[in-house]
Amino acid sequence: MGGDCSAVQDQLRDVQKIQATNEAFAAILADGSVVAWGHPELGGDCSAVQHQLRNVQQIQAADEAFAAILANGSVVAWGHPEYGGHCSALHDQLRDFQQIQATNEPFDAILADGSVVAWGNPEFGGDCSAVHDQLRDVQQIQATNEAFAAILADASVVAWGYGDFGGDCSAVQDQLRNVQQIQATHFAFAAILADGSVVAWGNPELGGDCSAVHDQLRNVQQIQATSEAFAAILLDGSVVAWGNPELGGDCSAVHDQLSDVQQIQATNEAFAAILADGLVVAWGNPEFGGDGSAVQDQLKYL
Repeated sequence: MGGDCSAVQDQLRDVQKIQATNEAFAAILADGSVVAWGHPELGGDCSAVQHQLRNVQQIQAADEAFAAILANGSVVAWGHPEYGGHCSALHDQLRDFQQIQATNEPFDAILADGSVVAWGNPEFGGDCSAVHDQLRDVQQIQATNEAFAAILADASVVAWGYGDFGGDCSAVQDQLRNVQQIQATHFAFAAILADGSVVAWGNPELGGDCSAVHDQLRNVQQIQATSEAFAAILLDGSVVAWGNPELGGDCSAVHDQLSDVQQIQATNEAFAAILADGLVVAWGNPEFGGDGSAVQDQLKYL
């Protein structure tokens, strides 16, 4: 659903940005108002909060709901109420927002004072009360499908949500020091530390266990993720991958080609690396872009 915007076509003028749930769209217009269409119960109908949607600066989407940050730092949500589309109970807390992050179902947001407010499905991160006292001076939030992880000002990490999806980092908590960046598959987190090493947690088969390549993960500069695997670029331009081997977690077939890698991008099930000479090397599920051989002659000097 969501493919017909004819009912709102006259309103869709001077569109600045569009966001999408699984079955609906929401557009920010030049005057800061919002137009939504698609499945009415999953974000495609914002009429109940239309009067509040003024001076909208940013919209974030979960699978079945939207959340908009207004110019005054407040938040307005709509869509499926159990999955983040209803935040009126937190109205007094929803002020001075800096960043909103979403999993499949709930939303979590960083306030100006560095604290966090969560709403939506409590099992999947929509309730951060168990770690609320730890969530101070939050700098960044990353999400798997059903959990969140926050980097604090002291470069430590706090996680919450469904434990099997990365919501429990207790097994690696002592290692999560001097964290610089966190990346996520749908099921696991991977953190780059200041010394260039990596700590992973979550589903062990889908990116949450990097022990098999731990000794190779040195001087890591960047990590990218498919839905079930990670790929790290090292300082020397080589690549280390782990997670589901069929979805990019095994790059051994193209390992000799992965030198002087400058950048990696990912689909849900495959990676593509741009080399210093402008060539591209892909791996993972061939149906999701993991095989670039058919267009290899065209993939030059990008």
